[in-house]
Amino acid sequence: MDLAYLRAHPAHLSTFRTHQRIRETPVAGGDICAAARLTLDDGHSIFAKSWPERADRPVPEGFFEAEAAGLRWLRDAGAVAVPEVLVTLPDLLALDWVEPGEPTAEAAERFGRELADLHRAGAPTFGASWPGFIGALAQDNTVDDGPWSTWFAERRLAPYLRRCVDGGALTSEDATLVERVMSRLGEFGGGEAPARIHGDLWPGNVLWGADDRVWLVDPAAHGGHRETDLAQLALFGGIPHLDTVLAAYRETWPLSAGWRERVPLHQLHLLLVHTALFGAGYRDAVVQNARAALGGVERATVDR
Repeated sequence: MDLAYLRAHPAHLSTFRTHQRIRETPVAGGDICAAARLTLDDGHSIFAKSWPERADRPVPEGFFEAEAAGLRWLRDAGAVAVPEVLVTLPDLLALDWVEPGEPTAEAAERFGRELADLHRAGAPTFGASWPGFIGALAQDNTVDDGPWSTWFAERRLAPYLRRCVDGGALTSEDATLVERVMSRLGEFGGGEAPARIHGDLWPGNVLWGADDRVWLVDPAAHGGHRETDLAQLALFGGIPHLDTVLAAYRETWPLSAGWRERVPLHQLHLLLVHTALFGAGYRDAVVQNARAALGGVERATVDR
């Protein structure tokens, strides 16, 4: 099997793997899927991620199809580097291999400009035309004309807040705090038309390539607010050269006034997702961000 054959017969990949006809090297993956580097007969490498074979945890319907649709949609913008989707099967996704490299200021500056171009490619509505997932959780991608504040509260905060409370990771008092943020979303400002966003852009989904480019992987892509992607880049320690990325981004496409104060708000979605997935270890971050978000909108209200 070489790359040309794979492109012509993508459904054969599983058979070749089962019969050990492809050299396979495990690579570090996430908490959900098994990942491997596959070397084809022509020496070309691809990245394959597959759903673990567990009877108690079947692959959610449309899981890999949703990721493939998001990758293609981001790649179609012709802005940020996004790996080509080679194979999409119900239990497997294969992408062109990206050789890892080291973070550099030059790559960060280029990434900032390209991310602005990606966002500026836009989206027809909030949400997307395919079912959504973030991690292993379903994400409501129902298309919506907005406004963004209502859509974000109803589609990106409320569902995961309920899961966190039902699972015991957040208390009712914590939920009340987050609900106060949701009730005041219209006061935060910065409302814009839908941008074409990655949607799960924490540092682990940013790949620094040997070609001195930044590549985007594992998206939860949809039409959303561009500040969400930028805020997620700062989570969990932030990506290398974050200040350089943001400076290049703002030079390419300036941000609305008050964007720094809105960072905790835009991070709240992903923090609630992590809390729903992994438990109360993320509770303090949710509470701190909710309080910071309320503080930011109250300061902005006083300034006006």
